[in-house]
Amino acid sequence: MKKSCFLLFQLYLLAAAAFAQSGRSTTFPDGTKIPAWFSDTSKIGLKSLGKQFVITEHGVSRDSNTVQTAAIQRVIDRANEQGGGVIVIPQGTFLSGALFFKPKTHLYLAKGAVLKGSDKIADYPIMPSRMEGQNLDYFPALVNAYGVNGFTISGKGIIDGNGLNYWKAFWQRRKENPNCTNLEVSRPRLVFIWKSNDVQVQDVTLQNSGFWTSHYYQCNNIKILGVRITAPHEPVKAPSTDAIDLDVCNNVLVKDCYLAVNDDAIALKGGKGPYADTDPGNGANTNIIIEDTHFGFCHAALTCGSEAIHNKNVVMRNCHIENAMRVLWLKMRPDTPQKYEFISVENVDGYAYSLIYVKPWKQFFDLKGRKDVPLSYSDHISLKNIKLKCEVFFDVSPGEYDRLSKFSFENLDITAKNAAYDKSVVHDLTLTNVKVNEKMIR
Repeated sequence: MKKSCFLLFQLYLLAAAAFAQSGRSTTFPDGTKIPAWFSDTSKIGLKSLGKQFVITEHGVSRDSNTVQTAAIQRVIDRANEQGGGVIVIPQGTFLSGALFFKPKTHLYLAKGAVLKGSDKIADYPIMPSRMEGQNLDYFPALVNAYGVNGFTISGKGIIDGNGLNYWKAFWQRRKENPNCTNLEVSRPRLVFIWKSNDVQVQDVTLQNSGFWTSHYYQCNNIKILGVRITAPHEPVKAPSTDAIDLDVCNNVLVKDCYLAVNDDAIALKGGKGPYADTDPGNGANTNIIIEDTHFGFCHAALTCGSEAIHNKNVVMRNCHIENAMRVLWLKMRPDTPQKYEFISVENVDGYAYSLIYVKPWKQFFDLKGRKDVPLSYSDHISLKNIKLKCEVFFDVSPGEYDRLSKFSFENLDITAKNAAYDKSVVHDLTLTNVKVNEKMIR
């Protein structure tokens, strides 16, 4: 018995050593152990999802020009009534408005399948929802799951938001009124998952969303594996098409993805406003790992804000940045109490306009009558093992009510047109083996 226990212990040590050598820490930035759940990246097979409901075998036609929302929804409802199963979109293009998945139902898109969103906003009926850090009545997404634990989206097919007309309408409105808000032009998201745990999205392509591409609100245990998310930044910019918005979510793994959109690639949200930390609909994002992911054009690879009150234990590692405006963006919103802590970006290479960007975010600033300005904090922010070409190395200029502390830069090899940095703006900024334009800095 003792011999067996000793052997198991030896195997554990060998596994731990191999894990450490791979450059993947076994702990979150605050020192807590990363659960084994994050190491299980197995894909979910179609056969394991239960009875298959191929939509063309249940009254949905192959007419790619007809909006078939009601017919597709009937298939989802039938699967739910029969105890669950997977709604299969076969090869071909199927046009639809808002669809609502029910408990024990799943979505599978076969290779060559396209679930395409209607570009008529009337096909997305207004209902209770969540947008930009506030609970409000708004348009649902093309694919919606409210309270569907264990929900999956899988397959090699495409979910296409058909967003061009929405984008054109937005830019026309912005031309008429440069101060218009994002919500003034009616636009649907592509995927919205709310109060659903143990969610897995794998292998699919999400593209051309009218608004945010995928939005997860009040969810726990989300895995996004091998997903491609795109929206153009030229010739027509797709406004506010964030690839992944995490909004009050815990335990999230994003792995082996490709993200290129005309806004933030991964944005951590959770509420806004001077009393946002007292609203029960708001909250923190915790235990987030983003790894082995490739970023194309985006406003930032990883963003905290602009509607966020608390983000903790966030790791972005082993990623390639192709053309981001920023690698890490901490949006310090002066009308909202915020705390961004224990955030680590490590083992990253490529090109971005700036490595780290920390400044006040004043768009649509509103203290709503509050006399004092809430303080915001960013601490225990770590950049490690990064080789990057950029225009600006250190784009950090906090506002009067922002408190930055305990930043750590280690093993950085940066080539930058603007190599300036100001250690005084961060209380306790540590530089270890940091080289900018072939010169070690301290």
